[in-house]
Amino acid sequence: MTGEVRRQLGWSEQRAAMYHYRDSRGLEVDLILEAPDGRVVGIETKAAATVQSKDTAGLAVLRDRLGERFVGGYVLHTGDRTHAVGDRLTALPLEALWTVTQN
Repeated sequence: MTGEVRRQLGWSEQRAAMYHYRDSRGLEVDLILEAPDGRVVGIETKAAATVQSKDTAGLAVLRDRLGERFVGGYVLHTGDRTHAVGDRLTALPLEALWTVTQN
């Protein structure tokens, strides 16, 4: 997943630095994207069709530490349903990486 996001950043108009997060308790976020203006998005991947609260724990800690800089956290999963899982936290099907939405 990290490799795919890195490739997509290569052609994206939006620049971002990529990081991994782990705190002293072992909570982690697989991928963090930070825009030049300081906005942050966190991404977790799960090889499961459902998302549980433990799957968002690292994202929630990151959100709480960063406050308004945290734009959103996403848990990519193997299911087919998109749904909110908390404040600024969303579960998305993994295929969202390759899907373009029109506004």
